[in-house]
Amino acid sequence: MFNRVWLKQPLRAIALALLLSHSAAFSAPVAASVNTGSMEINTDADWWKHGTVYFVLTDRFVNGDKSNDAAYGRQKDGAPLRYFMGGDFAGLTKKIREGYFNALGVTALWVTPPVEQIHGYTDEGTGKSYGFHGYWARDFTTTDRALGSEEAFREMVDAAHEKGIRVLLDVVMNHVGPVTTQDSAWPQEWVRDEPVCSYRDIPTTVSCALVKGLPDIRTEMLTNVALPPFLLKKWQEEGRLQQQMQSLDAFFQRYQFARAPRYYLMSWHADWVRRFGIDGFRADTVKHVEPELWAELKRVASDAYAEWKKNNPQKVRFGTPFYMVGEAYGYGIQQRKLFQMDGGSKLALFDAGFDALINFSFRSDISKDAEVQFSEYQQFLSKDLQGVSVLNYLASHDDEHSFDRQRKFPLMAAERLLLSPGAAQIYYGDESGRNMDDPEAIGDAKLRSPMNWDDLTQKTRIAGIPAPQILKHWQLLGQFRQRHPAIGAGVHQQISSLPYVFSRRLSTINTKDAVVIALDVNAGQRIFVGDVFPAAQRLKDFYSKQLLPVKDGYLTVLSASRAVLLEGVNE
Repeated sequence: MFNRVWLKQPLRAIALALLLSHSAAFSAPVAASVNTGSMEINTDADWWKHGTVYFVLTDRFVNGDKSNDAAYGRQKDGAPLRYFMGGDFAGLTKKIREGYFNALGVTALWVTPPVEQIHGYTDEGTGKSYGFHGYWARDFTTTDRALGSEEAFREMVDAAHEKGIRVLLDVVMNHVGPVTTQDSAWPQEWVRDEPVCSYRDIPTTVSCALVKGLPDIRTEMLTNVALPPFLLKKWQEEGRLQQQMQSLDAFFQRYQFARAPRYYLMSWHADWVRRFGIDGFRADTVKHVEPELWAELKRVASDAYAEWKKNNPQKVRFGTPFYMVGEAYGYGIQQRKLFQMDGGSKLALFDAGFDALINFSFRSDISKDAEVQFSEYQQFLSKDLQGVSVLNYLASHDDEHSFDRQRKFPLMAAERLLLSPGAAQIYYGDESGRNMDDPEAIGDAKLRSPMNWDDLTQKTRIAGIPAPQILKHWQLLGQFRQRHPAIGAGVHQQISSLPYVFSRRLSTINTKDAVVIALDVNAGQRIFVGDVFPAAQRLKDFYSKQLLPVKDGYLTVLSASRAVLLEGVNE
């Protein structure tokens, strides 16, 4: 298989910290929303600076419709964890409607590419590998039937919006799927098979194939090319050739772009926004594509988002701009606004349309003392990264250096991710201790095991802790994070080191919010809250759901707890 860690070489928010007076009094946060009479529209334009994104491999989550399990004649004959396992849009919709993501405080759902994948498989020494992950596109204009129909996809997006959850689409501008005995090759004027990237500098990272056998799109081309014959034939057989050609004609007439590969792809990706109301993109393999392309993509996607809102006023839930986060492999928050490419070249990717970049350094920064990491992040986000942000993560689908793959520290991992300055990305199963080290699988396939629902129902112990207890810990922290934008986007200040207590405060035109958080607290310990809540007579511990009295600026914890999450009480 084409290992996606190899593709990127040596891995995925966000906080703009605002200085404010330490003597100000705060109560519950002011919601950034307006009521139109029939619905509430979220107008928090900075949601991505403090939000929680849930990243899910659709095929690995829930099988909601078993009738599509053998789409295109695919078999379950792949190498361990390298074949389609049945997860689909219907399964995601089921969990959305059950409130699973709301219970975690999730504000955006990032799904792997839903587009039709190559029908066949590859075999690169690890056994048969199928495109269950979504990164081996065959047709960018329709859904893969194994995941469900376009109507099932629309139902999933609508269900998420109704629950107040944005949907982010994973988009690939760098490559198409490998050629197999069941799948036609893309024309040579569209793709290249060589040279393979050597990562010495920008040209040898961009104008090259990531690995042998994975066709690289000629995104540098700015001249007209014809559509692939196999694609025209496919659309004709499916009865949608005229529809697709009309859509492309309208796109090229509007923007006056050349009919080059990069612009065909922009049209196809923007159509998902225009048709379904996708709220943002997670851009794949950013450093392997010309930076100016991403700015163009942001422009056309933003136009499509505005068009969808205009045409679907009854479905609009978010009065905020289109969002785009980039996966520039190797970017870390310490690089600030200049991403260092292979070979030492630096790129200003934040000037290329990205609101945020995935913070690959988080999964190693977590080894630092919590106060060191929290204060460092807040400084970066409030100064050098002011106006943009990062997306922190513990684990992902292609990062074999993910934090705690053996799930030895599931509670601590939740605390560090969900309480860190910036936005947070939960990778499916982080919250339930899903196994990411299957002994039978090889390479990044280990990271893509099925969601461990049975562990939750059977109360399996993970690191000695029942899985439902792990999930509850994540839920409480996630809900508190969602209630309080100050956690991700506020000013951080340590109050004491033992127990570890800190505050986060945020003051904007729309929001005044503050919290005090203590970790690993013993019964009877006192916490000073008078600086943050000078007038409070009592505070609520969201973790224990207790109302605790405040005397002379101090609060006494009644029982030992991993976390004390203090918020104001409207009295």
